[in-house]
Amino acid sequence: MATVSLCMIVKNEEAVLARCLGSIREAVDEIIIVDTGSSDATKEIAAHYTDKVYDFAWIDDFAAARNFSFSKAGMDFAMWLDADDIFTEQDRASFLRLKESAWENADVVMMRYNTAFDEQGNPVFSYYRERLVRRSVPHLWKGRVHEAIVCSGRTVYAEGVAVTHRSVKSSYSDRNLRIYERQIREGETLTPRDRFYYGRELYYHRHYARAIQVLSDFLNDEQGWVENKIEACKILAYCKLEDGRSSDALAALTRSFLYDLPRADVCCEIGNLLMKEENYRAAVFWFELARMLPRNDKGGGFMSADSYGYLPCIQLCVCYYRLGDSKKAEEYNRLAGTYRPVSPAYLHNVNFFRLMHGAPA
Repeated sequence: MATVSLCMIVKNEEAVLARCLGSIREAVDEIIIVDTGSSDATKEIAAHYTDKVYDFAWIDDFAAARNFSFSKAGMDFAMWLDADDIFTEQDRASFLRLKESAWENADVVMMRYNTAFDEQGNPVFSYYRERLVRRSVPHLWKGRVHEAIVCSGRTVYAEGVAVTHRSVKSSYSDRNLRIYERQIREGETLTPRDRFYYGRELYYHRHYARAIQVLSDFLNDEQGWVENKIEACKILAYCKLEDGRSSDALAALTRSFLYDLPRADVCCEIGNLLMKEENYRAAVFWFELARMLPRNDKGGGFMSADSYGYLPCIQLCVCYYRLGDSKKAEEYNRLAGTYRPVSPAYLHNVNFFRLMHGAPA
């Protein structure tokens, strides 16, 4: 059976750390907590779960802290989590089952990361991350922000197990943006990955003009990961829309087709844009296309499950109603309900059509 060291970096996580560690302590063989400067009860909470609590002076570099945490691991694999991540009971059981034999020849274990959920708690947004790395294989975290593990060897996808992200934060920090801008001030070259995420941080903080410049430069550079290129097209479109430039936003979205076949989420974004323009016939085309496209959960990019089912159906309901075809609109609403049966939009439409047919609400 493979043994696992859980390696975490934390700071001021008293609100969620016990929840995280309580959900996983039975699934791992060692817990290592690296504190980067907490002023709350984080370290005291960590001490209830492990005696391996270390201090690391924060230097605006997540990769440096991650590498320090991994350096303390003593088991076969080093595994990372953030403090607002958890294992569900089902995922913990699956993880224990897979530890017994599934990873004997693996060097890197990829696991699904579920980060957004519908009304019933089902994941609607996820992607795969390198979650465990065999310690004997050369590996290194890189990137001051949005750090990633650089490693080689045999990669295995863990089927039937995921990490669930359950954030309790109510505001978005400017920490990441400050780190990127410090890198630029100090003359440190941003990698293509850094430039993508820097552009995204600028968008999050409503610096739209600067975000457009950074993301456009990233897209014009031949370097960069395809998945980041496609996501950059979407964010660039959002920035253009904030500037009232819908035609430019449409051009940004269709630019993503230069990098790969159309993705359902991009098609839905195009459909949404056309709906705002009241071009419902054209919007129908893009939503119908989104429904037909195959999912590729293991492509490495962000995966919006809603874009392949619920979202195009609920929007097609609206489009067909606006086009005067109530029967088809109702059919698509029923189909949307097969994906998310307690969605407020679906239930609102059910009541709307019921009233339209003369039935009591």
